[in-house]
Amino acid sequence: MTTATAVGARRKTGETCPESGRWRFDGYLDGTSSPPPTPEEMEIPLSKGETFPPIRSSGKSCWWKLVQRI
Repeated sequence: MTTATAVGARRKTGETCPESGRWRFDGYLDGTSSPPPTPEEMEIPLSKGETFPPIRSSGKSCWWKLVQRI
């Protein structure tokens, strides 16, 4: 039996997505805040098993937070 990932759970760039859903940018891993992600990069759909991406426009690793399971 698998346990569903809780809404609000955080994962970082390079990790494997544990739950299909909509994931929202939740800060850069290095603690900086600039450059900000583009509006299109702020929230992404990701399927279970995919790898969390960096923010493409900056090339920086970041935290992703689950906002909706799908």
